[in-house]
Amino acid sequence: MSRLSAPLDRTAFPSGASETAALIRSFDWSKTSLGPIAGWPRSLKAATSLMLQSRVPMVMLWGVDGVMIYNDAYSSFAGKRHPKLLGSNVREGWPEAADFNDNVMKVGLAGGSLAYTDQELTLYRNGRPEQVWMNLDYSPVLDESGRPVGVIAIVIETTERVLADRRAAAEQERQRQSLQQMPGFVAVLSGPEHVYEYVNDAYVKISQRTNFVGRKFRDVFADLSDQAYQKLLDQVYASGDAVVMKGMELRLHGSADVQYIDFLFEPIRDDAGKVSGIFIGGYEVTDAYRATAALRESEARLRFLDALSRETATSLDADAILATTTRMVGEYLGVSICAYADMDEDQDGFTIRGDWSAPGSQSIVGRYSLAAFGKRAVADLGAGRPLIIEDSLAELALEEAATFRSIGIAATICMPLIREGRLTALMAIHNREPRAWSQNELALLREVTERSWAHIERLSAEAELRTNEENFRTLARAMPNHAWTSPPDGMLDWFNEQVYAYSGLERDGLVGQGWARMVHPDDIPFASARWAQALSSGESYEMEFRLRRADGEYRWHIARAVPIKSDGGEVLRWIGTNTDIHDQKQAVEALASLNADLERQVLERTRERGVTWKVSPDLLSVMTPEGMFETVNPAWTTALGWTTDHMTRTPYINFVHPDDVQASHNAFDRVKRGDPVLRFENRYRHKSGEWRWLSWVAVPVDGKIYCSARDVTPIKEAETELAAAQDALRQAQKMEAIGHLTGGIAHDFNNLLAAIIASVSLIERRLTDGKPGAERYISAARDAAQRAAALTQRLLAFSRRQTLDPASTDLNTLVSGMEDLIRRTVGPGVEVEVAGADGLWAIRVDRSQLENALLNLCINARDAMAPDGGSIRIETANRSLDQRAAKVRDLPPGHYVSLSVTDTGTGMSPETQTRAFDPFFTTKPIGQGTGLGLSMIYGFVRQSGGQVRITSEVGKGTTMRLYLPRHHGAVEGADEAVDEPVVDSGDGETILVIDDEAALRMLIGDVLAETGYRVTTAPDGPTGLEILRSDMRIDLLITDVGLPGGMNGRQVADAARIARPDMKVLFITGYAENAAIGDGHLEPGMEVLTKPFEITELGVKVREMLER
Repeated sequence: MSRLSAPLDRTAFPSGASETAALIRSFDWSKTSLGPIAGWPRSLKAATSLMLQSRVPMVMLWGVDGVMIYNDAYSSFAGKRHPKLLGSNVREGWPEAADFNDNVMKVGLAGGSLAYTDQELTLYRNGRPEQVWMNLDYSPVLDESGRPVGVIAIVIETTERVLADRRAAAEQERQRQSLQQMPGFVAVLSGPEHVYEYVNDAYVKISQRTNFVGRKFRDVFADLSDQAYQKLLDQVYASGDAVVMKGMELRLHGSADVQYIDFLFEPIRDDAGKVSGIFIGGYEVTDAYRATAALRESEARLRFLDALSRETATSLDADAILATTTRMVGEYLGVSICAYADMDEDQDGFTIRGDWSAPGSQSIVGRYSLAAFGKRAVADLGAGRPLIIEDSLAELALEEAATFRSIGIAATICMPLIREGRLTALMAIHNREPRAWSQNELALLREVTERSWAHIERLSAEAELRTNEENFRTLARAMPNHAWTSPPDGMLDWFNEQVYAYSGLERDGLVGQGWARMVHPDDIPFASARWAQALSSGESYEMEFRLRRADGEYRWHIARAVPIKSDGGEVLRWIGTNTDIHDQKQAVEALASLNADLERQVLERTRERGVTWKVSPDLLSVMTPEGMFETVNPAWTTALGWTTDHMTRTPYINFVHPDDVQASHNAFDRVKRGDPVLRFENRYRHKSGEWRWLSWVAVPVDGKIYCSARDVTPIKEAETELAAAQDALRQAQKMEAIGHLTGGIAHDFNNLLAAIIASVSLIERRLTDGKPGAERYISAARDAAQRAAALTQRLLAFSRRQTLDPASTDLNTLVSGMEDLIRRTVGPGVEVEVAGADGLWAIRVDRSQLENALLNLCINARDAMAPDGGSIRIETANRSLDQRAAKVRDLPPGHYVSLSVTDTGTGMSPETQTRAFDPFFTTKPIGQGTGLGLSMIYGFVRQSGGQVRITSEVGKGTTMRLYLPRHHGAVEGADEAVDEPVVDSGDGETILVIDDEAALRMLIGDVLAETGYRVTTAPDGPTGLEILRSDMRIDLLITDVGLPGGMNGRQVADAARIARPDMKVLFITGYAENAAIGDGHLEPGMEVLTKPFEITELGVKVREMLER
């Protein structure tokens, strides 16, 4: 969560609190050939961990460059060159020993080892040259494939000893005395028979003998003849060459212990240079040898544990993990059986659930009693100690040994697993023959037992955690607060939708440390430091800081996070929330400011307080946390009629209106919790029984609640009267607009109906009189009917129920085609500019409706610029809306084409913009507008799947922008020539016509019958459905959408298709009834024909549907 320093993370590599461990963790290894520490190979990490645990000065030279890593003891040897040596190449770190170290790297990376005793070098450890002597042991470090990848050195400085030896060499006698006191063993032999002349005490001690001088080596150590020491002495005496041996085994007769020594056989020469004797010097290195051996065993153990971890890492089943573990442990240790068991609740019974057995050994799976294996087994395992038996017959009573022997066990290590003070499980290794168990085997079994069960417990905890996390995320999606989660490293990895909505950031901008982009810069150090502290300690996190909202405002939040831990206390995950406390903070700050101001005024107005209390018109009071008035000023009696004595003896809630009791309780509780309450309103009962509105301010101070209330009843009454007046005014305005609309519609329809009626009357008269010339009256009647149809379409557009005829359209072409019409319409006083976007996407719309909408917008723009004129800019553009941009526009995300009309007129106020699309709303004078234009445009665009948005500022003009969905099909020709349709005759097909209008039902039936179809009719949905469910042949259903009888046309069609799935349906309707035909979308085999229609149009549509 933060790059700031934090307390020690016990899970970081390398672990430990030593100085060099901390330096290694903080060092930037990416600048070396080793690369970042997270990518180090296991071999490097294992060797580093082992080295850091050693108290012996050790340094590791990694890679061909010999990058230096060392422990605390070596840092002391390095002097002032520490810590700059860490991470440097050995050649650069010790330039004065470059040639020496080149040889070391060459031999070590070739797989060889080097050992130097009292190696002399000149080093500049502290800024000046120093002659130093060292015992140096170099060994190769192997990677997982066995290839040498580095060199590890044990550095023992011997400078002081060497200098002491040199000083002692000045005098023979002093040298001999010094030899006697030396910790190392020394002896002097003479002649080819190697007769002892001198031995020091150390030699006596290590040899476990006392009689040396004058005796031959062969006689003193007759039991060492097989160990080649005699042959080495003979070799040195004969060749004159010294022999140095390291880690030589010394096994003395009669001693059970094996010792290890480093020694030197050095020839002694006489004055003539002839070998006359041999000097023996050396050290017992048993402890060091065993430490090295233990180190090798530990490394091997770590490699095995690493292999075991890799083998079981992907397994999610406990038995599978333990089966793999027992097999690998048994094979690695070469035992007869490796098994695991679960203990019963009674701590005696146990079940061996699985085991591995070597060839020749039998499986021991089954149930057993611990007591049957003897008192020692019960005592050791019950106390949490491993049961270690090397020879059951020799160590146990016969009956106890018999239990082991019965299942083929002579030697065993049984490792207990203790959880919450109880023996929970066992893991054991067994051998058929007696066996001396090593400490390494014991340590390995202990480590494997803990790791295996920890792995199983972790898997169980992780599974439970995943379930809990899913439940948490479901809850978090529903909660209003910010919610987030983090793994143990503190890098946030999940947020609920409220965080994205608040911040305006995507997931990639928040995960990890990205969340800090939301935090106020002044708050980051404190928030990060507290988060780092929580991560290291595992304690809950709580911090207040400011978070930036998407609009740039910083708001105060309180962040809280709690760790989810395993049964072993390991942090598995963090779950956190952020709660907005900005308003509370502001209230507290306001209260603090008020308190400060009050404190200042207290000093200034102490004398005036009593007067203010008495004469203030505000209702002042002091209340107890129990809800009793402690004191009230006289204004209470004036406002409510109650006496002071009555007020102070009555709980405040007894005065509150029943509908306001809960809200009053909530407000009072907030004050008791320490939060001020500002402008809270409720109703109090007057002594006369009426209710008075009070507006409250209440603040807690020193355990009491100080209140100020004001009688706002007159204001409330005035607000109520004003709201009623405004509603009445809006209703009157709406009715006035409806009146204008209906009056205009009635006028237009009366004109059209007069033309139709007059034409029909003249046709009737001419037909009756037998006069010719009826054709022009027929034409006049048709023309009037078509104009009436156009009028109804405009009304349907207003009602947003028109049937659209969408076609793939090039918007640039449509605008270009209307440019001349628009210029003529707006007049010469308005400049028109058209800007069509290149590569504009196609759209699918009703072209005529879009043309009407564009013309209407231009006319509105012209009127907004009257009488001075101005300019109109018509612009098209491609728009890609992501989730946030689409949400702001109330659209689905996707691709859209925009059509914008911008004017330089008077602009709109925010209130006008809010109501611009309301039916009947207009800012024009009476008689100059009905308030339907924008409403009709809005209805058409929304029905086309788009949206309309207004951008306007008073005095600076307006932009009306239409968003229409992109269409991926080819653009259809807008002005293709259409041949006059030819109606083909029917072929005897049967058509069912359902319409509640008898005249129209008759006309449709006659037209279809004359064309050659068989026609059946029905006046309503139920009657038609009864026919459809009969055995009658019906090839096509023609139905009105709006029908009586409880079923509309779509419902009839859907019910018909249950019995006749392929039924073709033609809807005829005066408007597109969305609920009836599926929100304007028809299923295959369904089409719609809008009333009124030509007879020819009906015949063509019927023929087309029947031939499909």
